[in-house]
Amino acid sequence: MKHYFIKTFGCQMNVYDSERIAGILQNLGYREAAAPKDADLIIFNTCHIREKAAEKVFSDLGRINLIKEERRQQGLDTVIGVVGCVVQAEDEQIAKRAPFVDFATGPLTYHRIPEILAKIGRQKGAPVIDTDFPAESKFDYLPQNDNRSSCAFLAVQEGCNNFCTYCVVPYTRGAEYSRPVKEVVAEARQLVQNGALEINLLGQNVNSYHGEDTAGKERPLSYLLRELARIDGLQRLRYTTSYPADMTDDLIECHHDLDKLMPYLHLPVQSGSDRILKAMNRRHTSADYLRVVEKLHKANPAIGMSSDFIVGFPGETDEDFRATLDVVNRVKYIQAFSFKYSRRAGTPAALLKNQVEEKVKKERLDILQDLLFSYQLKFNKSSIGKVMPVLFESKGRGRSQLFGRTPYMQNLHAELDKNFLNKIVNIKITEAATNSLIGVVEG
Repeated sequence: MKHYFIKTFGCQMNVYDSERIAGILQNLGYREAAAPKDADLIIFNTCHIREKAAEKVFSDLGRINLIKEERRQQGLDTVIGVVGCVVQAEDEQIAKRAPFVDFATGPLTYHRIPEILAKIGRQKGAPVIDTDFPAESKFDYLPQNDNRSSCAFLAVQEGCNNFCTYCVVPYTRGAEYSRPVKEVVAEARQLVQNGALEINLLGQNVNSYHGEDTAGKERPLSYLLRELARIDGLQRLRYTTSYPADMTDDLIECHHDLDKLMPYLHLPVQSGSDRILKAMNRRHTSADYLRVVEKLHKANPAIGMSSDFIVGFPGETDEDFRATLDVVNRVKYIQAFSFKYSRRAGTPAALLKNQVEEKVKKERLDILQDLLFSYQLKFNKSSIGKVMPVLFESKGRGRSQLFGRTPYMQNLHAELDKNFLNKIVNIKITEAATNSLIGVVEG
């Protein structure tokens, strides 16, 4: 019996893709290995959004090659594969910097891994590299999703047509594609049958979803959410990542109408400066964004917002940065992700002359993160004494500790036995820190 090991870098879509790759390999008779040294097949599922993420892949590949050599000396063959966005963007670099890699395939072609492995078995030598943008959808060729987690990801949309000037997604994931409604609902039902209580719909631009119904009519994300909310046994719905200009009124109304839709939304703004937003080729102004936030709060006053921020975009001035801080102070995000601008080869922003100094980017990021964390801590502390339904999805660090998430995606730890695992339990919050909560069972 052969064993596989998959290491996943980057976004939730990559996590979903890795789960589906695991399903492909299990259908081939592979079983999961606990560590790379025990695996006949080692796969890196890669992210290319930031330079550090890509460099970490190459660094880790060097260590995996040492394992491959150790196994060879034991008379064991090891196949190393790289999949995902780094392959799509840097296939030549993989062949040059990691010639020991046996195959590389982009995020749209990993369904071809069985035939790639068969090809490797027939021929030795140069790596098999597949970076096509295929006409067919990979979802048409994937086996049934047998994920048995209580919290499941479900990809409904892939690719992006926005071409933000800093972003590589349109070049690595291709144009937007939406899966048919019937196909998504069928996969969701299967996940619920397997034990999923919460489903998080995924897409690079998930609220641009426009999948066809059985009559061939394109339907928006709001329609899909309402269809999924009818599934018996499904208790929680989420979706990520959303684009501000695609937050339509009918989608906003779902946050009022659907009890299963959690009161938490990740809505990246990137910058509070209209000048920078225009340079980023974002299709919204700061005023547009704040109007959407206001509508969301009217639809559901209890909603909590999360966002993404880029500091130090080429040409960003102190005034532009202050505009970003102003948006933070107005929205009061309960969570957020913030990064220094990273030049990505092939993107328009990488060619701009007025790059911001690294020292300035770091100073601005420190200021922004201090402000973001202050609001996150304030929100978490406001949770103390409240009772929240928490879905416990894994074991915690302690022997009798479980880890779960509140409706607001807050991390929570509680001293509970394993009988509470994969269940939604009412928990009274007793302690709060910036990144996590502690609670006890109510009553």
